[in-house]
Amino acid sequence: MLCASLTPEEQLQSYFALCLACHHATVATFVPTDVDTKIRGIVWRESRDPAVLRSMLRLALAARAWTEDGISVRSVRGVSGHNGEHVSVLAAGLGYFLELGDTAAAEEAQAAIEAEIDRQQAIFNEVTAERDSELDLLRLSMTLAHNQGDLKQGMGFWEKTPRTAPVMEHLATRGRFALAVRIYQHTGLSSEGHRHYPLRPIKALRRSPLTLLPLSPFLDEWGGRVAQLEDSHEVLAALATGSQKVQGQQGYYRAMAGMLAASSGAFDRAAGRMPHSAQRLLRGAELRKLMDVPRISFESMMRKRARKALALFGENS
Repeated sequence: MLCASLTPEEQLQSYFALCLACHHATVATFVPTDVDTKIRGIVWRESRDPAVLRSMLRLALAARAWTEDGISVRSVRGVSGHNGEHVSVLAAGLGYFLELGDTAAAEEAQAAIEAEIDRQQAIFNEVTAERDSELDLLRLSMTLAHNQGDLKQGMGFWEKTPRTAPVMEHLATRGRFALAVRIYQHTGLSSEGHRHYPLRPIKALRRSPLTLLPLSPFLDEWGGRVAQLEDSHEVLAALATGSQKVQGQQGYYRAMAGMLAASSGAFDRAAGRMPHSAQRLLRGAELRKLMDVPRISFESMMRKRARKALALFGENS
């Protein structure tokens, strides 16, 4: 509800703050708020007042320090998808400031974006040089590939002008994370970046931060946690059904493997409470074969894929 005591400019700033906060709090959850286009373009363009827009920029800059505790468990070495989301908002503001000729605000926004790109790239470079860090390398590759996409989307509302075009080209090159994206694509992780629609209806997953979903496909531990839920049969049914709908993904098989490893008895009881259609899926030979791969074997395979991709593409990036 709009507050009558606020001016239209204040209303706009308050609405931007609400959208930004909602997005931050939900983007890594099972039911994210759909305000992407607002904070990446629409709301910015509702005003041409420099004071209003600079106030929005200050909030977007400050939002980078908002905690992810309790709302996401997808941070890897201090890098997360939230970083990409915040960069996309800054990019939206940057493009508009360039169009309006507000050079000082544009420089501030661009400096923040470039500093964040450098930070993420430096952490990625450190991990590629470490021994026995292949799983973090894969998680970072997925995260940086996602963040590259966010930067592009943040520039999606830009009007292409002599002022904006060079900056757009520059940032597209600076933030492309070439090696990370190649590893992401070559190792099959691109199949894991779906929106997890099969899990969204399960209310039991939305009651506690303990059931927040980590980066897929490394979901064995998460499966062990959800196996303890009273309504674990609903989760198991969603995983079994979802594994058939999302082609190429492996995360749901790993989650079911984690549930089974936590307690075979609890797993069988949960399976017995599922709808008959899900029970039939769970008995399928191919599903059981993928689910029965031990965690150590699965992670060993993923480590080998990471090393192979790094050997293939590392020198050329």
